[in-house]
Amino acid sequence: FYKRSVVLTADLEQLRRDTLRTARAAGKELNLGALISYSGDEFNHAIAAFSELHPEVELHVTVGNHEDLFNGLRFGKLDLVLNDQRRAFSDEYINLILSESKCYVEIASHNPLSHLEGIEIADLKNTPCILIASAEQRENERSYYRDVVGFRGEFLFAENLQEARVLVVANKGVLPVELNDNDSYFGSAMKWVPLLRGGVQITRNLCAFRKKENGNPVLHEFEQMLVECFK
Repeated sequence: FYKRSVVLTADLEQLRRDTLRTARAAGKELNLGALISYSGDEFNHAIAAFSELHPEVELHVTVGNHEDLFNGLRFGKLDLVLNDQRRAFSDEYINLILSESKCYVEIASHNPLSHLEGIEIADLKNTPCILIASAEQRENERSYYRDVVGFRGEFLFAENLQEARVLVVANKGVLPVELNDNDSYFGSAMKWVPLLRGGVQITRNLCAFRKKENGNPVLHEFEQMLVECFK
């Protein structure tokens, strides 16, 4: 009985995968991912334009940190992701650089550092860095922001953007964000201050990634809309 159950369970799982593959091949479903620290409107504009043109396609959007999105794309759960570049480009993927985002720290308005025109990352060695990450991804995010970006202080973690911003306005630390020149913030309890290294603002590429082998016929259309929105 147990052996038969294992076989049936495996068959059911394969049937589920085949059903998802068929739905995607028919262009009736699109699974997208967006970086949790992305604060622009381009992605939403692309979704709105695509939905108006293709109301029959069901869109699913996953928000996560870099590794969440990378794994979703790698294991076939996501068709296209809006993500920052942390690795060399791979030939397995279509790698589109959409913009060069500038790095800022989101900081409480009543923090004296918020009045600076820019903050050297070395000057934040005693200021906690707030990161948004699941429990499974915390060490990956900590390593990246410590070893690559250069934060040397304590790290605090939040499960979502709202929780992170509560920590910011309570002056518990600073939240690193990537922004484009046309981004604007509507709040007054916090500010965006440029993050500098050696007097130069730190930048990072914001990209769209998808697997080359993905045959969803509407995926390329959404990809082009996203590129146009960033232009």
